Amino acid sequence: MDFDQRFAIGLIAWIALLGVTLLACVAAFATPNLGAARIVALVLAAATLAGLWRHVTRTNRTLAHFLEALKFGDTAVQFDGHGGAGFGELADSLNEVLGRFRAGQDRAAGELRYLDALIDDIPVAVLTVSAEDQVVLANKAARRLFKGEQGTRPEDFAHYGATFARRLASGTPGEELLILNLGGRPQRVLVSSATLDRLGQRTRALGLQPIQGTLDAVEMAAQTDLVRVLTHEILNSLTPVTSLAATAADLLADPDLVADPRIGDARAAVTTLARRAQGLGNFIEAYREVARMPQIKRQLFAAGPWTGELARLFAAEAPSVPLDLEIMPESLGIDADPDLLAQVLINLMHNAAQAMGSMETPRLALRLLKTREGIAIEVQDNGPGVPEQLRQDVFLPFFTTRATGTGVGLNLARQIVVAHGGSIDVTDAPDGGALFRIVL
Repeated sequence: MDFDQRFAIGLIAWIALLGVTLLACVAAFATPNLGAARIVALVLAAATLAGLWRHVTRTNRTLAHFLEALKFGDTAVQFDGHGGAGFGELADSLNEVLGRFRAGQDRAAGELRYLDALIDDIPVAVLTVSAEDQVVLANKAARRLFKGEQGTRPEDFAHYGATFARRLASGTPGEELLILNLGGRPQRVLVSSATLDRLGQRTRALGLQPIQGTLDAVEMAAQTDLVRVLTHEILNSLTPVTSLAATAADLLADPDLVADPRIGDARAAVTTLARRAQGLGNFIEAYREVARMPQIKRQLFAAGPWTGELARLFAAEAPSVPLDLEIMPESLGIDADPDLLAQVLINLMHNAAQAMGSMETPRLALRLLKTREGIAIEVQDNGPGVPEQLRQDVFLPFFTTRATGTGVGLNLARQIVVAHGGSIDVTDAPDGGALFRIVL
C-alpha cells in the first residue's frame, strides 16, 4: 500500500536532514569563534535525531497499541492518522479492522442474547449440572416446575424422587420416564440428559417434560372410545332381541292359547325378557353419556359467590350435613367453566354425604386455595375414606363400591378436570375420611 512508499520517503528525508545537521555541527566546531552557531547546530541535530527516532518507532507503537486493544477486546479505540508519512492510511486500516471486529462482537453478543432468551423461554424445563455437581435451574420452565427450590446439589432434589436425584448425580446420557412428586402428587416426567463441553469443563444438561396431563387426556380419550364402541355393539345386538321378545309376548297373549298352562309360563318369561331387554337398552343409552367429552367454556369468575351458590344447593340436598367453606384469599378468582366445575363439586359433595350417611356427627369441608401449583379445590369428609388400593379405580368408568352406584360420576368429574388441564386425586384426610383434591 502507499504507506510503505510514503514511510520510506519520510525516512529518507529524516536521514538526509540528520546528515545536513551533522555536517552543520562539524562545520560549526571546525570554525573558531562560532559558539552560538555550535549550540544551534547541536540543538538542530538533536531535534532531527528525535524526529527520526519518532518516525521509525511510530509504526511499532501503533501496532503495539492495536494488538493491546485486540488482547483486551477494546474495540472502541481509534487511531489518529495525523502526522503524514502514510500514517493516515495505516490508521484507517487499523480502525477498519477494529470496526469489523466490533461488528462481529455485536453479532456474537446478539446471537448469545437470542440463545439465552430461547433457552429461558422454551416450555421444556432445563437443569444443568457442573463437573462439581452444582445443579442450576437454567430456565423459566425449570423454575416453575421446581418453584421455591433452593437446592444446589443432586441430593437436595431427593424429595422429588430418589431415582431423579440419582439421575442428577449420574453422568449417563439418555432418556428415561420417571415418576416425580410435583405439586403434591406423583407425575410422570420424561427426563432427557446429555453431556456438553463448556469452556473445557464437562457439563450435563437435563430436559424435563411433564407428560402426566397428556397421559391423562389420552387415557380419557381411550376410555370414551372404548365405551362408545362397546355400547354401540351391545345395542346393535340387543335391539333385535328386544324386538323379538316383544313380538313373542304379543303372540303368546292370544286368547286362544290361554287354555294351556304352559303358555302362561312362557308368556310371563318372554314378557320379563322383553322388559329387561328394554331396561338394559335404556341403561346402556344412559351410559353412552360417558363417551361424550365435555366442552369447556372458560371464563374468569369470583370464587366467593360461586361457592355460596354451591353451599345453598348442598344444604337443600343434605340439610343434616354441616358444610365448612374456606376461600384463600377471599378475592380468589377462577378461570374455568363454572357450570361444569360446579357439577364436579356437587358430585363430590353428594358422594361425601352418602359416605357419611350413618355417622352421628358428619363433617364436610369445601376449600378453595391459591397455591404455588395453581388453584387447589379440596372436598374433605370424615367418612370411612377410600382404601388405598382403590384410589385409582374409583375414577374408572362403571367402577363403584356402592350397591346403588353407577360408577359414572367420578369418571365424568375426572374428564371435566382433565379437560381443564388439571388433575384430581383422592387421599386420606388428616382427621380420617376422604380428601378429594383438584388442582387447576
